[in-house]
Amino acid sequence: MMKQKINSTRTYDAEGFRKRAACLCFKNELKNEVLLVSSSAYPNLWVVPGGGLEPNEEPGRAAVRELMEEAGVRGRVLRFLGTFENSMRKHRTAVYMLVVTEELEQWEDKRMMGRTRRWFSIEDACVQLHDYKPFQEKYLREAVRAR
Repeated sequence: MMKQKINSTRTYDAEGFRKRAACLCFKNELKNEVLLVSSSAYPNLWVVPGGGLEPNEEPGRAAVRELMEEAGVRGRVLRFLGTFENSMRKHRTAVYMLVVTEELEQWEDKRMMGRTRRWFSIEDACVQLHDYKPFQEKYLREAVRAR
């Protein structure tokens, strides 16, 4: 199933959950710092880079594409962490772990909406995500346990 959105097409699985992908971006393989981006809706709040899959797009490719659009970084995928279901928001997110190898000075969401990125310690990132995006805090904590 698909639903048109300005400049994109939302895709859904057979159970009506929106298909999403995200990257937990670490500064190095120690995984002691994670990259968050400013929210598009609330620029003073922070989120994990991610978004919807396009038609026929593989989750890993979508995660890397969203990362470039939202955070302006490239990296090396370490592994697939898992798919996390958010029943309240009705979406399933395929989450990947990645080590950042390049940070661009300019990127799409910075140019279009003034989006910023910032490195956080794991604990500080969890604090940032706790109230606004507890679902994202959940998969960050899972990644830390999986070290």
